[in-house]
Amino acid sequence: MTFTLAICGRPNVGKSTLFNRIAGRKLAIVHDRPGVTRDWREADAYLAGRNLKIIDTAGLEDVLDQSLEARMRGQTKAALEHANAVLFVIDGREGVTALDKHFASWLRKQDIPVILAANKCESEVAVQAGIAESYQLGLGAPIPLSAEHGHGLDLLYEALLPHWPEEEEEDYDEDEFSDDIPDDIDDLEGREDFDFAENTPEEDETKPIKIAIVGRPNAGKSTLVNALIEEERMLTGPEAGITRDAITIEWEYKDRPLRLVDTAGMRKRAKVVDTLERMSVEESLRAIRLAQVVILMVDAETPLEKQDLQIAQLVEREGRALILAINKWDLIREKSELIDEIRYKAGIAMSQLADVPIVTLSALRGKNLNKLMDTVLSTYSLWNTRVSTGKMNRWLAGIESRHPAPMAQGRPNRLRYITQIKARPPTFALWVSRPDALPASYKRYVVNAIRETFNLPSVPIRLLLRTSKNPYSN
Repeated sequence: MTFTLAICGRPNVGKSTLFNRIAGRKLAIVHDRPGVTRDWREADAYLAGRNLKIIDTAGLEDVLDQSLEARMRGQTKAALEHANAVLFVIDGREGVTALDKHFASWLRKQDIPVILAANKCESEVAVQAGIAESYQLGLGAPIPLSAEHGHGLDLLYEALLPHWPEEEEEDYDEDEFSDDIPDDIDDLEGREDFDFAENTPEEDETKPIKIAIVGRPNAGKSTLVNALIEEERMLTGPEAGITRDAITIEWEYKDRPLRLVDTAGMRKRAKVVDTLERMSVEESLRAIRLAQVVILMVDAETPLEKQDLQIAQLVEREGRALILAINKWDLIREKSELIDEIRYKAGIAMSQLADVPIVTLSALRGKNLNKLMDTVLSTYSLWNTRVSTGKMNRWLAGIESRHPAPMAQGRPNRLRYITQIKARPPTFALWVSRPDALPASYKRYVVNAIRETFNLPSVPIRLLLRTSKNPYSN
């Protein structure tokens, strides 16, 4: 079992900065404003030659009502249930506060080891008084740290050693949500004997499918995640914009590993003036770029507004498989009229994805969730489609005979050869006598013919034009 360390403390003591420092990469949003972190998030880390899992939690507030701060405190309590030890962080510059004393008393009553850390200890002289005060918390000697500068991690490791399990941990996987590296197609020219589709390795079904759930604020993204995993994992509520970080959750559906990423809501760019919201939107955009399948959550009461369509177009430009999830469908009376309107808007705005899958659901009531996930698996399979070169070129001869390309300077512009150079999304290289003279309308004709013939109705298709080298050019 992987050793798990939860980082907790009152707001703005540097928990997310320390989380990023131990993880070795920027995962959590860091800002001077208190209360930036709301949902707890976890990541694999590597500390002094040992693997561990770390959890970043929301700042602890002394409230027990139904406010957002109280719900954040509930999320932190839930995170502690997954930890083997707690790192309680205080601000070494400010010293011990009444809130620190309150939660130190609460942690002492929990059945979990607690390690005390005084952060922001860049200057040892300046924080000696604050560290001396921390002994009154009853949590032992504090560890002086500077998360910003990486000081004191060796002391943290020594403090964790007594609580570490004896068995060897699993290897650390640094490839969390990494993007696919596109194939180099420059060497393809002149290699008509090589079949890229047949020589591409089969997909490893043990690796999780990366699914980003995106949309406008308050569309129900976090509610959908909670409904899928059947756990109150994400903070939800009537307030718009609760989610700020892109939170990754490992899950399985029909024995297939999945990696769900809940993202912050994305408003129109002109309305995003707050620095913190801009950072949240950048995290959402990054999640789209690194995803394989994107679920675009749309509010059925305000369906496919301009911002929804702009997000969908961004997903298409990034080459990701897209699914439209129409949430709050139980609130709609004229269902058939609305679905026709949505399909019409989608077809007009996304010509590449005219047949994008549309799933109506209610995340709050748990309706049609299996249909959504079945659609995710089938769309992902289409996104991975590979077609053999022989089949592609027999097809190419057929479409050219039925509808030849327009002539270039009075001479035929021949379609010489086509091959699929990669999947995810399906990408094809087409050798043409004069690629610069091939009109965009004919290129769309070729793409649509590929989509229809090889049954690729709802995924982006890339068509790259190439020409053979002239052996007499020199």
